[in-house]
Amino acid sequence: MEVSESYARSEKEIAVSFLERVASGDVRGAFKDYTGNDFRHHNPYFRGDQESLMLGMEDNAIKNPDKRFEVKRAMADEGIVAVHSHVRQNPGDPGVVVVHIFRFQHGKIVELWDIGQPIPKDPVNENGVF
Repeated sequence: MEVSESYARSEKEIAVSFLERVASGDVRGAFKDYTGNDFRHHNPYFRGDQESLMLGMEDNAIKNPDKRFEVKRAMADEGIVAVHSHVRQNPGDPGVVVVHIFRFQHGKIVELWDIGQPIPKDPVNENGVF
């Protein structure tokens, strides 16, 4: 199945907007606007249903009101979008490198994977994490 450039761009915009709204604390609004009825996720720290993940994300937003979220790159291919980002729970936190992978159907997010790697205070790799 071939996906048009404008459709892929739209899915990238949706994925990035979803993450930005969640990071800013608008968790329920992001889920309402961007996820499909059959949404499921693969975060191992929460049950696989939408409500459990929303509650976890809301709790994180309350505990970390100064969270910083910065997209480094986003890629799309045939209904799949990957967003590579830097997440800091507070301004002094070196943060985490996160990759979110979204699966779309009919313009809505229906599946989500997320992978995170803490950024060490003194990384050995001279290329950096980004």
